[in-house]
Amino acid sequence: MYVLIAGGGKIGANLARSLLRDGHGHEVTLIEQRRDRYERLEHEFEHQVQMGDATEIHVLDRAGIARPPDVVVAVTGDDEDNLIICQLAREKYGVGKVVARVNDPRNQAHFDLLGISATVSATASIMALIEHEVPEHDLIHLLELRKENLEIVEVQIDKSAPAAGKRVEKLKLPDGSRLISITRNGRSEIAIGSTELQPGDQVLAILQPGKEDELRRVLLKN
Repeated sequence: MYVLIAGGGKIGANLARSLLRDGHGHEVTLIEQRRDRYERLEHEFEHQVQMGDATEIHVLDRAGIARPPDVVVAVTGDDEDNLIICQLAREKYGVGKVVARVNDPRNQAHFDLLGISATVSATASIMALIEHEVPEHDLIHLLELRKENLEIVEVQIDKSAPAAGKRVEKLKLPDGSRLISITRNGRSEIAIGSTELQPGDQVLAILQPGKEDELRRVLLKN
């Protein structure tokens, strides 16, 4: 696999190291525009690192994007640059897969609008972990599948929940939603019609965005 990485900071450099060391023979090109950082990377990666601004076409050409790569990963510290790099890769060079870093979660809508669905946001990921550890969050967003217009959430069933003691097949789940699995006492099982929900259960559900309140009413609140 040939991977082109734009941005030689900690994320880009560590990604390059991981790809080169995983034993599958991946080819990696790393682009970095800061000279001091480029010189450090060149010492480690030698010819696999290129200096320049990855939003500029001649830099991308020199890095070998015309081949094209199997994946272009834009992980610079600037969301606008990451957006431009992904657009160029897809629309000018026909790269099939692009992945973008979103530094500010408020910019996520711009990536969604342009159809760049494979995004990574450290802030959003850390928030999801915090919510997972804080009991008062009764419905936790675990994963967004933007391309499929679906999301996966986790729900904690308590004693007062209307779903406690009911079988899955008896629940009036909102259209566009489905229960995936139940975790009870550390053991997980696939949710089927005859599965009875009990207080303390952790339930994974897949649903369309915007259905969270309906799902919450069915599972959690009278």
